Amino acid sequence: MRGRGAILSNGYRSFLAVAEAGSIRAAARDLNIVSSAVNRQILMLEEDLGIRLFDRVGRGLRLSEAGKLLLGQVRETVDRHDDIVAELDTLRGLKRGRVRLASVESIAAERLPRLLADFWRRHPGVETSLVVAGAEEVHRLVETNSADLGFTFSTRPLPGMRVVHHEPHALGAVLPPGHARAGAERLHLEDLLGEPLVLPARGLSLRAALEPALARVGKVLTIRGESDSLHLTAELVRAASAIGFMTRVGIERELASRELAFVPLADPDLLPDHLGVVARERAVPSLSVAALSDFIEESWGGSALPTG
Repeated sequence: MRGRGAILSNGYRSFLAVAEAGSIRAAARDLNIVSSAVNRQILMLEEDLGIRLFDRVGRGLRLSEAGKLLLGQVRETVDRHDDIVAELDTLRGLKRGRVRLASVESIAAERLPRLLADFWRRHPGVETSLVVAGAEEVHRLVETNSADLGFTFSTRPLPGMRVVHHEPHALGAVLPPGHARAGAERLHLEDLLGEPLVLPARGLSLRAALEPALARVGKVLTIRGESDSLHLTAELVRAASAIGFMTRVGIERELASRELAFVPLADPDLLPDHLGVVARERAVPSLSVAALSDFIEESWGGSALPTG
């Protein structure tokens, strides 16, 4: 009684104790305080609420109709507290938990596996399911409660979403390392006239970021193809000496090993592309989801990839 009563005010603690014990004296023994203090708390609570909570019957007390109603509410509050404590104990003990994730390919390629590996070391009892999809599908999965968290890119705010984590990333040209322009500091689309290009497919945030610049110069570009796959685009850059368009996210390993080169685009009409981790705006996260959300901000909060 004393442990769970710690979340209640003194008046409600005394009320609950008296309701369960049936008398002020018995409640005082349970609370380890003097009877006069319990009686004073009950009188103050009745005055504050403006209604009688107990009927005096002989030396005992009996709940009034208002008291019965209040007792149900107080017990529900205590039960909910006990459930939360039990779930916290479960999470703290690393016994169980489940998080459903949806991610675009670029984040799922390298950053998300590293994040989950570190998270599982801290919380080995939390199971994670992952769906890899396009940005629009990731948004839909979170919106329909088919995923707890979505890892995505977007050029605009996502309606109905709460942002758990956010990073801006520069869009750039991805080239073979031996390409004549691989060492440039910046490129414009006009610099790529005559080069074989692989565009991001329509519906991708990368394509949305490129669209204003493509509308301006697209007719004179040499478009070899379109791809909705990060991996396929990277392979086409390597195998066909084509030029693709990406952020650095998802090709970190290839850039570090110099298998690919990345040069930021400087066209002023490019839209910013933002990496975001999102959840439904009004969703109440489970403790496992909350733990992963906190871990994302702890791990990524101050370590965004270079934006060019």
